[in-house]
Order: sequence, then C-alpha cells, then structure tokens
Amino acid sequence: LLAVIDNFERALKLENEDNKEFLKGFNMIYTSLVNILNNNDVKEIDCLNKPFDPTYASALETVEVEGVEPDTVIEVFQKGYMLKDRILRPAMVKISE
Repeated sequence: LLAVIDNFERALKLENEDNKEFLKGFNMIYTSLVNILNNNDVKEIDCLNKPFDPTYASALETVEVEGVEPDTVIEVFQKGYMLKDRILRPAMVKISE
C-alpha cells in the first residue's frame, strides 16, 4: 500500500492547468488512503530538517550545505512510515555533511 501512496504523490506533483480537474479524483483517492493509514496508526516518519537517525532513515546521499548543521536531513527522496512503534519502511534521505 505504501508504494501506491508514493505513486499518487508523484502523480499529484505533476499538476498543471491542463490536468488540474483530472487530478481532483486522484487527490480524493490519495486522501482516503492516507486517512485509512492514519486511522490504523500508520504514520509518516517526520525527519526533514532534523538530525539524521539511522534507526528511521537511510542516507542515500551526503552534500555539503553552508549554514546547515552536519548530519541534518535536507531532502526526503522517499517517505518512511511507522506502525505504532514499529518501522514499516525507513525514509530515504539526503543529509548534510
């Protein structure tokens, strides 16, 4: 189900004036799926702009960013999810060095 959520998010990022009306249906389905997950205690791992924790995320890339503390998550490539206190899927992230 998480892969389906990922695909809906990718599709919704492509919204423009030509497909705005078409994507309304996608957005309604996406919202329903997210609500089902939330109602069943599946939560997104919030790691953006926070210190990197390898328990909850996998670092795919490191880059030097001026003004950002080292080992800070600066981009999330793929969201991670937890079921109560169990990790379903770690986030895939880019961190500062």
